[in-house]
Amino acid sequence: MVDLSAFPLTQRWPAQHPDRIQLYSLPTPNGVKVSIMLEEVGLPYEPHTINIGQNETWGPEFLSLNPNGKIPAIIDPNGPDGKPFGLFESGAILVYLAEKTGQLLPADPAQRYETLQWLFFQMAAVGPMFGQLGYFHKFAGREIEDKRPLERYRAETQRLLGVLETRLAGRTWIMGEAYTIADISLLGWVRNLIGFYGAGDLVDYASLTQVPAWLERGLARPAVQRGLDIPARP
Repeated sequence: MVDLSAFPLTQRWPAQHPDRIQLYSLPTPNGVKVSIMLEEVGLPYEPHTINIGQNETWGPEFLSLNPNGKIPAIIDPNGPDGKPFGLFESGAILVYLAEKTGQLLPADPAQRYETLQWLFFQMAAVGPMFGQLGYFHKFAGREIEDKRPLERYRAETQRLLGVLETRLAGRTWIMGEAYTIADISLLGWVRNLIGFYGAGDLVDYASLTQVPAWLERGLARPAVQRGLDIPARP
């Protein structure tokens, strides 16, 4: 039996299957990256719902693994040295799981780094900008009379969609014919933008052709469909 007692999270969210990867998450655009990845690569895992609406990420148990207080996070009972290993940041987890399984990240060095650049593009640009647009368009920020912040994030989100539109021209996936962690990182955010945020009209999503077709292909994948609902919402 694997001993995960060194991780305080397991006291708050006990592991029923400590020999499996423990996933601490919620189906947000960042959270589903890891659940989709785990479904795609077929690693056994045990999901734990973290209720961010109840500020569960700010408790001492969660902060002991991720001092930044954000989901997702994982504990792998069979880490790089054969010992339990904890990890946070969705992009880092995607790379870790890809390298652990030898899947969804090209082995060729040039292709590998090209994939990583698009993963970092999502982490540094798409996630933050789309998230801010959601705040100012749908959430508390919509009540702010000064609409310059909304316009800034609208314009930047539209520009980023244009970057993706250009990249996907003549390609099935971000890296061509190979589906990779770059696609996984982006699918939830584009889906959220036009779905949960309801910002499709705001960014003229209907004028795009490549991005909607790519999103449809991605959402049709069985692993993506499963991962979008894991863990169960509180």
